[in-house]
Amino acid sequence: MSSVIDTGVRTTAETRLQLLFDPGTFRSIRSAVGDGVLSGYGRVQGRSVYAWSQDGGYKGGSLGAAGGETIVRTIMRADSQGFPVVGFPHSGGARLQEGIGSLAAYSAIFRAQANARVPIISVIGGPCAGGAAYASTLGDFTIMSGEAATMFLTGPKVVEAVTGEQISFADLGGAKVHSKNGVAHLVARDDVHASDMIRNLLAHLPSASGATLPLHPPVDALPGDPSEFLPENTRQVYDVREVISRIVDAGELLELSPRWARNVVVGFARVEGSPVGVIANQARHLGGCLDAPGSEKGAWFVNMCDHFRIPLVVMVDTPGYLPGRTQEEAGVLRHGASLLRAFSMATVPRVTLTIRRAYGGAHIVMNSRDLGASLTLAWPNATIGVMGASQAVEVLGKPELAELAEGPAIDAARRGQVDEVIDPRDTRDRIAGVVGPQ
Repeated sequence: MSSVIDTGVRTTAETRLQLLFDPGTFRSIRSAVGDGVLSGYGRVQGRSVYAWSQDGGYKGGSLGAAGGETIVRTIMRADSQGFPVVGFPHSGGARLQEGIGSLAAYSAIFRAQANARVPIISVIGGPCAGGAAYASTLGDFTIMSGEAATMFLTGPKVVEAVTGEQISFADLGGAKVHSKNGVAHLVARDDVHASDMIRNLLAHLPSASGATLPLHPPVDALPGDPSEFLPENTRQVYDVREVISRIVDAGELLELSPRWARNVVVGFARVEGSPVGVIANQARHLGGCLDAPGSEKGAWFVNMCDHFRIPLVVMVDTPGYLPGRTQEEAGVLRHGASLLRAFSMATVPRVTLTIRRAYGGAHIVMNSRDLGASLTLAWPNATIGVMGASQAVEVLGKPELAELAEGPAIDAARRGQVDEVIDPRDTRDRIAGVVGPQ
């Protein structure tokens, strides 16, 4: 690695940079400053990328003013040139010996990240506490790598001193915790696996908001009719990811946060070589019902795709919002509104496909025509309405009104609420016409 002082033994911080960059392309910046932070730029699969990496063994992994300035300058330089940033934090937080100066360093890092227009990827390979954990979640994507990866505002010792609770590092802030709450978007086995994940992520992202998306040679989807996975009985479930595999290039979906809000699937794919963001109801969990966590997850993803100008493919199969006291207490109104707002304000091309059912407010929330969808499609057997027929009978007590509550997609198409009812085998072609290179 060019310009990194060679001590004969590579630190973990150096190794992580070495694993990320194309061989021989890395160039250091501020190498003489040191202070436990390595920083520089190079190429990742031929693309220019900046990165910084923290030595967790230097002064206990604490962040000082000089190291903080290195991180800030790295982010700001990358942002000014329009190149992505990858950070490898490994820190217990602010350096006590430097007092408020180390807190100021974190403040400057937070501001630089919050204002950056380039993708920021944080990779957690060891303990991260306090400001280091905050900084990681201010970026666009967080990867937790290996069993030692933990994140928390305050560590187990402080928790015990304040609350009396005894808890392990892993139980407080390990990958199992943060993959379920949405803090960690991806979990890697080790540093090598994490580097592969970074490269995969970057392959779907522009170098900056508004920059050209990375195009790839088109690859066919997996062969077969995408609707064949749908059971005849609408009460039976299926895996929407299998449907997605018959629509996107090579059947490949880079799913984000798969263990958080599992009733909503989000991730990156390609259609005819063009990157797309996919958001879909997952019938395997809660029957595809939307809820507070699912709405929060969806809103985050839609906003992120719109920020980076990535077209959206929205696949709808939902009986509505999950009812009940628990959902109201969880703020389902607020989270549902955030998903409504995200779709309403999005300006990227977006296709909505109703594959089985779309009822009530959930039909609206999932990128309906009047929220601004570029194209609304439905498969022939799909039904759309205020609520399902069986629900209507229970609520209204009048079987004769049941058929008014839901109707076949062709009725919605006749009213102009759906642009076209299509053969499922034509889905990929229809989507490509909207989300492909313009």
